Amino acid sequence: MPVVAGLVWVDGSAERGEGGPKTSDARNHEILARVQSDDEDCRVRAAIEIRLLTKASSKHREELAEAIEPLVEMLRLGARHCRVAALLALLNLAVKNERNKAKIVDAGALEPLTGFLQSTDTALLEHATAAILTLSAASINKPRIGTAGALPPLVNVLSNGNRQARVDAVLALYNLSTVPGNLAILLSVKPVPPLVDLLKSCRKSSKTAEKCCALLESLLNFDEGRTALTAEEGGVLALVEALEEGSLQGREHAVGALLTMCESDRRRYREVILGEGVVPGLLELTAEGTPKSRSQAHALLKLLRDSPDQRTELKAETLETIVCSIVSQVDSEECGEKAVKMLAEMVQVSMEQSLRHLQKRASTCTTPSKLAAPLRGCPPHEVPSK
Repeated sequence: MPVVAGLVWVDGSAERGEGGPKTSDARNHEILARVQSDDEDCRVRAAIEIRLLTKASSKHREELAEAIEPLVEMLRLGARHCRVAALLALLNLAVKNERNKAKIVDAGALEPLTGFLQSTDTALLEHATAAILTLSAASINKPRIGTAGALPPLVNVLSNGNRQARVDAVLALYNLSTVPGNLAILLSVKPVPPLVDLLKSCRKSSKTAEKCCALLESLLNFDEGRTALTAEEGGVLALVEALEEGSLQGREHAVGALLTMCESDRRRYREVILGEGVVPGLLELTAEGTPKSRSQAHALLKLLRDSPDQRTELKAETLETIVCSIVSQVDSEECGEKAVKMLAEMVQVSMEQSLRHLQKRASTCTTPSKLAAPLRGCPPHEVPSK
């Protein structure tokens, strides 16, 4: 059972060991007084208590919000152990509390946090990255974090940090990339190589891979992003693997990224994408993806044909025609055979789905007295269910 400054913690609340229990208000008032004390050790103990109280209590996050300003002051002026205690307390105050997230930024936390992102102290850097990630979840903070200069050091953490710091950095960068101004800053500090490196090394179905793909999808809207990806060894392949093995959202972002590339300059990127064996994954995605990713997979398959001509395209054109055209141009015999096999499986699935649909239509067209004539369909007053 932890003991802090004479306080014994019981079921998440503090009681005075000798003088009897204290009310929650009295305890909070005491903590708020001590966190503003001139004595550094007293402030550190108060910060530790705030961290413990706010770890899993939304009520305490509200009640102890007044501690934010003195805690931010500790980030600027305290010794190393003082800064760590304040940083961890601020982290817990910010979790699931949008108001506190804004208050922390208003109190001036971004300047010291950005400095910590460049620290050689691994623990301090990791905590600061987690804090920026937490603060970046609030929309009001996103442009302010970008203008505070946090993006370049976040990319550096993405390149050189430990595993947890890199994961937190990519999640923070994803949050911040939804602001156009931040995306422009991000492009200037060359984030694609460390993003690709992280995507290669992580499990493709993980949340980390999903956010890597989402961030790459945004960056590939710009020529600098597309050039950087194709210049990175295994860059396009990493997206293809995410398309094949990722989560539903991750696959959606991966196919979106590849489609963005091909749409921007088909002549430049078509062979690059085809060369990484993307066709089997696209075929699977047309059957098993989200509605958006299925549509994107169809669009990319059309672009990967030898001579797509939108002006003369036939409305009745089938996926089989598109795929056969692509497969005939794939150099790898193994890749071609896999694509043909998957196409056959897809056709079988399509036939089974069509049969179930016909059976469903037939059942809805059945009346108590008779079955409607097959060639005439359902009577006008009946609407088949979808």
